[in-house]
Amino acid sequence: MAIAAVEFTGAKGRVIGAALTIATERPWSEVCLRDIAEQAGMGLGELRDHFASKGEVLAAFVRAIDDAVLAVMPGHGVDDPKRDQLFEIVMARFDALAPYKAALKSISADATAELALIKALLSSQAWMLEAAGIGAGGLEGGLRVAGLATVYACVYRTWLADDDPGQARTMAALDRRLRRGERTLASLDEAARTVRDVGGRLASMLSRAKSPRPEPRGADAGTRDDVTSAAEPGDAPRHV
Repeated sequence: MAIAAVEFTGAKGRVIGAALTIATERPWSEVCLRDIAEQAGMGLGELRDHFASKGEVLAAFVRAIDDAVLAVMPGHGVDDPKRDQLFEIVMARFDALAPYKAALKSISADATAELALIKALLSSQAWMLEAAGIGAGGLEGGLRVAGLATVYACVYRTWLADDDPGQARTMAALDRRLRRGERTLASLDEAARTVRDVGGRLASMLSRAKSPRPEPRGADAGTRDDVTSAAEPGDAPRHV
């Protein structure tokens, strides 16, 4: 599928574009918000109206890539293998990222990662799963998101170093990781279902344990009252 170049418009777009331009020119770890503001042609005060950190700028870039990929997702039949759909979606993402590879190499070399960026990246994994018809909600979905994040991180490093226009190394790595991850996720799904079922049973047991016991009625109640009244104040209760 063809991915159109991502366009960054408006004040936020200027900031994102400025950040990527600077990252192409020098290490991301050496870039500060003032550098980005100057490159974008605005003051720090105006930049702060849109972003509070470099991580937030990168998170906005990640979401823009999400939008570009989701906008061109073709419809899939229910019988299409989910792994094949996911393969196509991840490769489309790499196509969308390709024009910014030089900047991304600089950014990836910086070991720090802010919470805003981490959240955006995990959200991307969830959207790629959903685009492939794979649920990303609940306990099982959370495990799938974590699994795909691991796969994507490994293949992303391969993609950064893959200078082949056909991306043969990247596709081979992605196919291998997805096949391996498919088996792992199947096991994790089963484990998640087991945990959910056990949790449901425990909750039911606790609910029953907290329910008030019914008061004795009829003959049983009378017998119990007789026994109680017959006991002397100093007698210990008897159990049979």
